Amino acid sequence: MSVTDDRASALPDFVREHDIDQVTLDIIENTLSNARYEMDRVLETTAVSPVIREQSDQFPLIADRHARMVIGQFGSAIPTILEHSPYAVSDLRDGDVIALNDPYMCEGSVSHTPDFLLLRPIFFEGDLVGYSSQWGNLIDVGGTAAGSMPISARSIYHEGVRMPPIKLYDQGRLNEEALRLFAHNTRAPKEVEADIKAIAAGTAAGAARVLDLCERYGKRTYLEACDAILNRTRSAVIELIRTYLPDGKKFSFEDFADDDGLGTGPIKLKMTMWREGDTLNVSWEGTDGQVPGSVNFYLNPEMFKMFVGVFLIMAFAPDVVFNDGYSDIINVHIPDGSVLKPEFPAPLGNRLTLMARHFDVFGAVFSKMLGLEFAVSGSYGTSPNFVYSGTDSRGENYQILEILYGGIPARPAGDGLDGHSWWPLFKAVPTEYLEKYYPLRVDSYTVRTDSGGAGYHRGGHGVAKEYTFLEDGLITFQDDRAQTHPWGVNGGMYGQSSEKLLIRSDGREWKLPSKVENVPVRKGDRLIFSTAGAGGLGDPLDREPERVATDVRSGLVTVEAARGDYGVVVSAAGALDADATAAARDEIRDTREPRPDFDFGPLPAVDELRRQIADERREFEAALARETDLG
Repeated sequence: MSVTDDRASALPDFVREHDIDQVTLDIIENTLSNARYEMDRVLETTAVSPVIREQSDQFPLIADRHARMVIGQFGSAIPTILEHSPYAVSDLRDGDVIALNDPYMCEGSVSHTPDFLLLRPIFFEGDLVGYSSQWGNLIDVGGTAAGSMPISARSIYHEGVRMPPIKLYDQGRLNEEALRLFAHNTRAPKEVEADIKAIAAGTAAGAARVLDLCERYGKRTYLEACDAILNRTRSAVIELIRTYLPDGKKFSFEDFADDDGLGTGPIKLKMTMWREGDTLNVSWEGTDGQVPGSVNFYLNPEMFKMFVGVFLIMAFAPDVVFNDGYSDIINVHIPDGSVLKPEFPAPLGNRLTLMARHFDVFGAVFSKMLGLEFAVSGSYGTSPNFVYSGTDSRGENYQILEILYGGIPARPAGDGLDGHSWWPLFKAVPTEYLEKYYPLRVDSYTVRTDSGGAGYHRGGHGVAKEYTFLEDGLITFQDDRAQTHPWGVNGGMYGQSSEKLLIRSDGREWKLPSKVENVPVRKGDRLIFSTAGAGGLGDPLDREPERVATDVRSGLVTVEAARGDYGVVVSAAGALDADATAAARDEIRDTREPRPDFDFGPLPAVDELRRQIADERREFEAALARETDLG
């Protein structure tokens, strides 16, 4: 048997000629794509907590009858969920909804306990035709810190209540006792119950659209369309691999997250990628082992395959839908016991540091693999979260969970985005919402001038958000890139690190680490939460002087940085001096060292950085003990 015959025998069942016309296929594909956004909208308008309602921290998918994601973002873990549930597929009935939030029982498809997932099988005329699934980030699921992302956790048992796969709805009937038990173990039971019901409503919206399509076109045509959509995406990704990725050669990159919040760090992520024919291979061998703290990230292989394909699709064919069609042409190796595949019961609550950082790493590998003309720089490298909780002067409990943003990488198409999320659909919580419902005041919310790395395309800027607390309470937050810098690429410069400053009402200042838990704050205290920028791309001396002058006038770049980093001379008002600029650039070119392909900034040796991180944690814990004694 030939190699071709061997490959053909192992092909997914949807890889074949499809008996469906292209117009019908396009209508069904676009209807499902729109249904995904309808699911989001239903959830956002019925949820009550700001992290879902205002920030859109939820992810839907629609899968086929074989549990393969046809439309969505994260790839399907439905087979793993069903494997860990007490139900076989044959046990499922119309109106059933399976719920879980245990990352270890879905191979990291939900990656920490606040992510609550619902899975709804869809039946038409008595037959299973697919699944509708959605998860959202609940505001609290218990554990040792408000928000259920404790920095001090050394086990997932510290991170709140975990629900294994159970039927939350049984043939349409809500299991009220299970929901009440789960919500009772949270700090915000009313909000949690409301948000879970809102997630269920989102899955119902997706199921309704699938049933509409089955009614309109017939069950056989709908099922054929699902197969054809998977096949179309698979063919498109194979063509992208053949066209853009070199065959045979291996490409590697490594980067470091700062720490785990307990003094362990830096934490290395290393990725190697290579193509063999139509297959793309990815290995995380060389990545550090799991750490004691809660930044471990259980990287679901199917989800990672989706991310890899999304990079290629968005770079070269953005009209192609993301789905599990290309799952079999991407092989992923994640070492057991690593920070990307930790062993139970390792804590996972603050996994966003490594989730975002792994995007940076594989973006860099793609930069090497595709050539620097397709390069992207390093980002703010996490997804910062901020929790403020307590009991106000009226005796009412309050708790906010907010996600903050930073600098997005510079890319060949232009500058990086300022103060943006890694997830394109995420939004900032409106200041009016925060100030209406919580005892705090937002004094300013701005980009951090000069935080984006200089380059022909400038790195995105981080943000600085200043809060004044109007009641005594506790704050917990997680960020990163405080010890390391977002790297510049292809001659671009590194971006600035993150910073946190707590200013007491009496004027005392306390510089906080990037990860803290249950720090007491008092009425009148202020917190300045500053996130990291992103690196630049390309030589900053090649950036058009007027673009730099515009950045100065916009408050994004200072006069000093314009002169020092870009060689552009502007007045305080932003007026460009062309002659002085030409002279300044000639001077810089004559005196500087050659620009590196990757600029990591002033990073000390790993052993020295490890000592700095451990010392910082000891000093913080001693200071926290003193502050608590004063409290």
